[in-house]
Amino acid sequence: MARGALEYALSEHPAAEITVLHVVGGPSPMMGAAASVALSEEFEENAREHANVVFDRAREIAEEHDREIDTELAFGNAARAIVEHAEGFDTVVIGTHSGSLSDRLFTGNVAEKVFRRCPVPVTAVR
Repeated sequence: MARGALEYALSEHPAAEITVLHVVGGPSPMMGAAASVALSEEFEENAREHANVVFDRAREIAEEHDREIDTELAFGNAARAIVEHAEGFDTVVIGTHSGSLSDRLFTGNVAEKVFRRCPVPVTAVR
């Protein structure tokens, strides 16, 4: 979750129902089949635990704005998951990172794909 994106959505869309989507990628095929199978047994449980921490923080931020939010966890490619979930929403607010070069490249790539493929308007918040 990008805090800035949530803060923006809460302040700029005061009457909107807001859903925080957290996307977790699966074990990579580059790790090899055996490693992927071994990791997948605990992968989903660990991902859900991490997502709950993210969602709890998002709920705290929403409470600071006297708002409630919905949360959803998705697995797989981040851009694809965002675009697929966007079909049920009026707009998408996506956060970007200003961290390391790899963070900027990855996030930029996700944001670019979301911009190109999203069926609804997209706002990027830095």
